[in-house]
Amino acid sequence: MIVTVFRSRLMPGLKDEYLALVERMNELAQATPGYISHKGFFAEDGERCTIVEFEHEEGQKAWRTNAEHMAGQRLGRTKFYETYDIQVCDIRYEAHYDRKKDDKARA
Repeated sequence: MIVTVFRSRLMPGLKDEYLALVERMNELAQATPGYISHKGFFAEDGERCTIVEFEHEEGQKAWRTNAEHMAGQRLGRTKFYETYDIQVCDIRYEAHYDRKKDDKARA
């Protein structure tokens, strides 16, 4: 699995307009082969964090190089972002815990 962590800070007063762009970018990501999931949220200090998961590097690359996504990236740099950081990571270890499933197994 490939995970992209995108952290950004927006220019003042553009949050609503930015979120409309984010909605379209989410649609594009979901339509990309290998897409697993994504989540985006704002931290208390105003930083936005988006986490996108793909099954494989090819899917992440297809998403990264999608023409409409690249246009959105350019718009982000010219209009929306004060700062941003991107990290693309390979998963080395993964674990899951689900209390509901664990409780059912004990019953």
